[in-house]
Amino acid sequence: MTSSTTASTFSIGGDLEVHRLGYGAMRITGQGIWGEPADRDEALRVLRRATELGVDFIDTADSYGPTVSEELIHEALHPYADGLTIATKAGLLRTGPEQWVPLGNPAYLRQQAELSLRRLGVERIDLFQLHRIDEAFPLEDQVGEFKKLQDEGKVRHIGLSEVSVEQLRAAQAVAPIASVQNRFSLGDRGSQELLDVCTEEGIAFIPWRPVADHVDGAEALKEIAEAHDATRTQVALAWLLQLSAVIVPIPGTSSVAHLEENVAAAELTLTDDEMARLGEL
Repeated sequence: MTSSTTASTFSIGGDLEVHRLGYGAMRITGQGIWGEPADRDEALRVLRRATELGVDFIDTADSYGPTVSEELIHEALHPYADGLTIATKAGLLRTGPEQWVPLGNPAYLRQQAELSLRRLGVERIDLFQLHRIDEAFPLEDQVGEFKKLQDEGKVRHIGLSEVSVEQLRAAQAVAPIASVQNRFSLGDRGSQELLDVCTEEGIAFIPWRPVADHVDGAEALKEIAEAHDATRTQVALAWLLQLSAVIVPIPGTSSVAHLEENVAAAELTLTDDEMARLGEL
């Protein structure tokens, strides 16, 4: 018997249908996090190969590079194929390789939206996400600026990143929220309460770092991977896909071979017993 949560697609915001295994485009920048990639041609190949494999949801941010990830996406994929969704974010200023500073000034958020539109070469951002809530500005003003951009036709759907249930509720009082993006994986379930809310309300839950914390040493994970002739990473991704129908994992990589391995996880089906064993880790 297998888990019932195996639908291959999810409609973000009710009308933006994507396959439930996307691609996170942070690692195509230099050293995976900062500056220009060491191999620009390989970065472009990864993006193009992702779409060839059926990936139609690519997640990026203005701070990846900064700006480099969005620019690479444009170079590799523009003009975009019908049905390809590019999601981006603003609100997290990048001042160095390991320096991230929330910046929620509404004027800054608007500026970054305009720059992302230009870099990506689109007239509307399908999913625009507040990268972090900045405590220096009222949450209502930050989400409110996103709502203004939505009303102007520059943003289709609004998302949040790294939020609590309480912050989600406060944001929902200002604008419809189509997605949340919190860290979540087999080995890091700190956002379980938020996932439960998203599952109940049909809000896309986009786990970032979906495989880096998949408890490599766990015997159950090893045995299940061997039983399916799969890698531990593939099992960790399959577990996420079957855990909730609203989960849209976005594993990232700078390697075509690793990309192909990740995408193959969508074909892996775990039994109810295997899901239960993994859930107990």
